[in-house]
Amino acid sequence: MGRTSRKKRSTLANRAIIASAALILGGGGLAAVNVHASAGEGSSGSSHGRNWQPVRQASTIDCPEVVDEIPEVPGPARSEVDRELAAMDTQITDAYREFADRRDSMARDPDLAENAVLGPLKARRTASIDRIATAIGRRAQRPEGLGSLAPCSLRADDEGGAEESTPTGGPTDDAPGDDGDNGGGQDQEQNGGGRDQEQNGNGPEDSDFVDIRSVRPNVEKPARLRGASRGTFTTECGRNQNGKFNPDNVIAAPGVGNGAHHMHDYVGNQATDAFSGDEDLAAGDTTCRNQGDRSTYYWPVLRLQNGTDENDADADGGGKDQNTGEIRTPSQVTLRFVGNPTGKVTAMPRFLRIITGDAKAFTNGDANANASWSCTGFEDRQLGDAYPICPEGSQVVRSFAFQSCWDGQNTDSANHRTHVAFTQDDGRCPDGFRAIPQLVQRIVYDVPPGPGFAVDSFPEQLHKPVTDHGDFINVFDDRLMRKVVSCINEGRRCR
Repeated sequence: MGRTSRKKRSTLANRAIIASAALILGGGGLAAVNVHASAGEGSSGSSHGRNWQPVRQASTIDCPEVVDEIPEVPGPARSEVDRELAAMDTQITDAYREFADRRDSMARDPDLAENAVLGPLKARRTASIDRIATAIGRRAQRPEGLGSLAPCSLRADDEGGAEESTPTGGPTDDAPGDDGDNGGGQDQEQNGGGRDQEQNGNGPEDSDFVDIRSVRPNVEKPARLRGASRGTFTTECGRNQNGKFNPDNVIAAPGVGNGAHHMHDYVGNQATDAFSGDEDLAAGDTTCRNQGDRSTYYWPVLRLQNGTDENDADADGGGKDQNTGEIRTPSQVTLRFVGNPTGKVTAMPRFLRIITGDAKAFTNGDANANASWSCTGFEDRQLGDAYPICPEGSQVVRSFAFQSCWDGQNTDSANHRTHVAFTQDDGRCPDGFRAIPQLVQRIVYDVPPGPGFAVDSFPEQLHKPVTDHGDFINVFDDRLMRKVVSCINEGRRCR
């Protein structure tokens, strides 16, 4: 599946108007904007020359993503590097909490954000980055220049961390595109405007919701060549009726509890947590009907913002990480493997790990975003950066079309991305990659019409819909994987 996207990052350092603090009130609160009268103004603490204005926006902490800039990590250094990267996520979470807790004081004192939040955060990130460079340097050439990634900034909600992506195709006739056109120009009524924000204090906002009926159809079906692999294999693994949740991420933060800082739904392998190795997964129980599939499928939970506390209200990944509200169990989960529009697929290796989407897309930009939101009956209309408002009788749908090209060698990579890839616009895999069965997840929720729900996220990501993401670890046994490949390549529909 090809897609076109534009990545946009902005910092406050090069703006004449600097959002130096935010009063985060119900996600769409008042931000105090510090307007400097002249570039030469001193820092004596005087309020002269400063004009404080209330602006309708939320602010957060924006930090460069270190994992995207480090070189290939030698195997023996991988665990240490992963732990430091997870520690840096915790540092941002702690800094965001400090920022939110002291918002009133920071609004009165523009230097407080730098002295109490950004400065200490930079120091902690510098230390972690140095440990990462040292760990790599013990086994390979020490990376240089990573220290420039240590500083973070405050970022206003309207600065545009992620821009709209346009879908250019889907893996099957009824599969969603990668991202969608939000229709543009929806007014407050269509967006559910005017709703009082009484839910989670750091989002979402009314502007994060769009009436799906106002979105133009935007899913393009990819052209299939004569040799395309047209079959499908569907695995039935339930809807997480048994309530397996944790805030770990065994792919991105192995060995680190609460590595995600948000709660995940799990179906399939029941042995999955931060400390699960390949042997643990191979021996784990599974909710999948076909016991040859012990794969792990997980994604952030969706919560109703209805004032109801879950039993994780005081727990890591839940209330401690500003993820609150009633967790909603999906009404339907479909896990389907499909083929390639230009040729045959080959077996994926056991224990292959794939992350699709970007949990930090709000601040990172949309280069790795792969969120796709819609409503039943309207799935030819997909949203990448907005939650859908579904009409009465229609349910919310979130979809993930995973990367379907593999480098032929690695089951994971240092940034957990470069060992797999999406197809190019013509449906072919990039040079050096081979086509594998593509996992397409479709998760449906019965929620009240209108705004009032959100996915869990890292606290500083403000529950933005563009941060939606999915994770998969392949634990098919060899016999079942051969069946998957033959069904897809022979054009059959199998379960």
